[in-house]
Amino acid sequence: MMFGTYFDMEPIMSTLLYVDFPYPGPWGSEMSEAMQELAQSICLEPGLIWKIWTENKEQSKAGGVYLFTDQASAQAYLDMHSKRLNRFGITGIDARFFDVNQPLTAINSGPLSAK
Repeated sequence: MMFGTYFDMEPIMSTLLYVDFPYPGPWGSEMSEAMQELAQSICLEPGLIWKIWTENKEQSKAGGVYLFTDQASAQAYLDMHSKRLNRFGITGIDARFFDVNQPLTAINSGPLSAK
């Protein structure tokens, strides 16, 4: 069967972290310029595989979707990131953790590893 090999994969439990929070801007290319240094520093976070940056100007929200190697790394990042946001007066942080079903994600070409 074509899909049998995906289901025979040894499950590796990575953790997806979803975060959003109130954000007044900047947006788009201005956000890209303003957050370059932060984006580079996030690459160094222990256990981080990748991050997708999110923004919704209409709802004044920003955040990201992160893939970590494990729950402990994701939790440590969230703790640090929440403190950083709080220092800037940002509260109302919504964060959720999900286990990733890698065999099904692989079938749908989901990103499971770094570049």
